[in-house]
Amino acid sequence: MRRLLALLSFCTLSHAQNATLLLVNAKIWTANSAQPEAEAVAVSGNRIIAVGSYNAILKLKQDKTAVIDLAGRRVVPGFNDAHVHFYAGGASLAGPQLRYSKSRMEFRDTLAEFARKTPKGQWITGGEWDEENWQPAILPTHELIDGVTKEWPVFINRLDGHESLANIVALKLAGIDRSTKDVPGGVIVRDAHGDPTGVLKDAAQELVNRVIPPPTPDQIRAAIRAAQVYANAQGVTSVQDMSAAPEVFRVYQAMMHDGDLTVRISGHQPLVSWKRLADAGVQADFGSEQIHIGALKGFADGSLGSRTALFFQPYLDAPGTNGIPSAELANPSEMLAHIEAADAAGLQVAVHAIGDKANNTILNFYEQVEKEHGVRDRRFRIEHAQHLLATDIPRFAKLHVIASVQPYHCIDDGRWAEKRIGPERAKTTYAFRSLLDSGATLAFGSDWDVAPMKPILGIYAAVTRRTLDGKHPEGWVPEQKITVEDAMKAYTMGSAYASFDEKVKGSIEPGKLADMVVLTDDIFSIDPAKIADVKVYETIFDGYFVYGPKCGMDASGFLLRSQAPGCDGR
Repeated sequence: MRRLLALLSFCTLSHAQNATLLLVNAKIWTANSAQPEAEAVAVSGNRIIAVGSYNAILKLKQDKTAVIDLAGRRVVPGFNDAHVHFYAGGASLAGPQLRYSKSRMEFRDTLAEFARKTPKGQWITGGEWDEENWQPAILPTHELIDGVTKEWPVFINRLDGHESLANIVALKLAGIDRSTKDVPGGVIVRDAHGDPTGVLKDAAQELVNRVIPPPTPDQIRAAIRAAQVYANAQGVTSVQDMSAAPEVFRVYQAMMHDGDLTVRISGHQPLVSWKRLADAGVQADFGSEQIHIGALKGFADGSLGSRTALFFQPYLDAPGTNGIPSAELANPSEMLAHIEAADAAGLQVAVHAIGDKANNTILNFYEQVEKEHGVRDRRFRIEHAQHLLATDIPRFAKLHVIASVQPYHCIDDGRWAEKRIGPERAKTTYAFRSLLDSGATLAFGSDWDVAPMKPILGIYAAVTRRTLDGKHPEGWVPEQKITVEDAMKAYTMGSAYASFDEKVKGSIEPGKLADMVVLTDDIFSIDPAKIADVKVYETIFDGYFVYGPKCGMDASGFLLRSQAPGCDGR
């Protein structure tokens, strides 16, 4: 239905040619193979109506048309982040900022400073700490922070979201002690005496999460508004929210009705909850161009950093384990049954898989479902697709499975991944080039708030593979580098395809939504090593400027979206 509405809208606009905005004197990368480059674009309302030369587009100017001269700047389609945790990311902006703490003491002191500014008794969450930044790189314990957080329950997560640290106050509120048993798909880390250290891995985190008071609708809205401001500043106009809980989705809807959304939302519900969507008759890609649902997300394993990613072979630095299956995969037949039922109901399925065994297992599940239900346009996804068997790489294309990957993780994990799995297994880690060469579809995302929601930085990572520690100037596993155009396509058309949106966004061409980004430099012509320095100059969403110097202004009678959160105070 929303495709029909889009077509009708385009037909109306193309006949009327009532241009409201012209972007001229630009270098436009369209992502449209039939017209790769252009000098100008015309917009009517929230639709692109023409793309072409400066002179041709200028002929569409009317009395109230805003004409913006971009002085030769590069324009690209709005970035579509295929994997985010949008509410959690927005909420994390208000939490303690521990990601870049360089030592255990700096970690403790930063948390202590945050606690002093927090009302006593209020939960402290967020954090995104990373022990790999410390020397030695050992996990924190509750004893490290108890002395500075006596009056606050604390549950702060590692940056990958697969383990968190609780202080003694939080452990007591959750009833966790040495007698508490591990849960399926989770681990309570214990000291030599069997007492909990405060670190809970994967499913064990729910032991504390369940006693944390839920956020109010006003708190959720504030977090989403903060997330939008951040997203628009990075050129992100669409996100695929992997954790759009019902209470969050309700706020998304309220914001849409209030005209308060400046990103498009594709929401994923838990795979185990497939029945509530199926019983309501919802199928994949249900909704509008601003919000749609019908996709599910499951988990096969944990993360490499937490040593819970599931491999066929043991970890080199923890030979006693090869990771753990998720709570869902702990019973493989039950997880397969959920995928089969969801697919039969017409829902889209995406599954988080990091380790090679986890990826192999999910590919096997998908293959079995296709054999049982027949070939159709179901667009199965694997989220992360991080560590693959060489023999599994061509299966993505063969089975039409989308590799939903996050390139920033490559230059982050590349600092220490080989001490976990060794150089041989690393050859098929973040295998972007091999996946593309085999015919697979890549959809790029960030995994925010696990990693920065910065598409430019993700493109830099995919093109250079230069690790954050500067130790791989020619790239970590350089044979897996891809081109700037490959990376741009993965962040635009690839991501649009992953959410059934390729007919309405992902490229700059007539009939598509007017979501575009103006960059400070030409990302296609500069030294790849300098891509990370490129900034977003302006972001256009739905035909309005929502970030940049024209945000909140009107020009030549064209009313800009002054109510956009990112325009506040401009």
